[in-house]
Amino acid sequence: MHFHGTEVRQRALAQLRDGEPNAEVARRLNVPIGTISYWKHMDRAKRGECPGRTAPPCPRCDGELNLPAYSYLLGLYLGDGHIIQNRAMRTPSLSIACADSHPGLMDECERAMRQVLPGNSVCRVRRKGCREVKVYSKHLWCLFPQHGPGRKHERPIVLEPWQQAIVDAHPWDFVRGLIHSDGCRLTNWTTRTVAGVRKRYEYPRYFFTNVSDDIRRLYTDTLDKLGVEWTQCTRNGNPFNISVARKASVALLDAHVGPKH
Repeated sequence: MHFHGTEVRQRALAQLRDGEPNAEVARRLNVPIGTISYWKHMDRAKRGECPGRTAPPCPRCDGELNLPAYSYLLGLYLGDGHIIQNRAMRTPSLSIACADSHPGLMDECERAMRQVLPGNSVCRVRRKGCREVKVYSKHLWCLFPQHGPGRKHERPIVLEPWQQAIVDAHPWDFVRGLIHSDGCRLTNWTTRTVAGVRKRYEYPRYFFTNVSDDIRRLYTDTLDKLGVEWTQCTRNGNPFNISVARKASVALLDAHVGPKH
């Protein structure tokens, strides 16, 4: 077996970079064409010039991130989303769990994923009683730095400054994502005695329930900035519920969020 020295290899690469055909370089330097092809491939790989499918650019670092869609998707992720990548997966995936009873939510979730990651495909995976709306991307770590080992309520959840700026610019999209994931709109009732007669009254109310203190705080801080009045409801000693019941505040949420569908 004949080994070609570094000088010969560098001469070959210089000629190849000048556009010389592989066969001509092989003939001129008396090197097998297969060796020339291998050198050229390794040189192009080292410089990131290999032909073939290239990964879509990062919408945050390399492109123009769709800010309203991202704010909504961030809310969905903090509520019912998770990112995984096991040994069998070449690319991490973001999954948002959507109940079968809310097909409109699945559509909105899928639309947001496509808007945030336009170069990636989105799919729906059937689970018992729900669908996982899923997108694969190598840029998920960059887009959702809150990912980490364990459940979200077991670790600090703090927005990066660039994320907080997006939420501040598009707060209703963020609130909408949180409510669509871990919230609901329902009708409460109570009774009052008027002129000696006990009457039943019904009124709409929004609930948001999340075990993470940090995620609830992100929700209530955003509501405060929007002028939405809220109260914390403790049930069985657990302060996991945030209620919006004031008529004016419910009207605001109806205008910008609405019930799941």
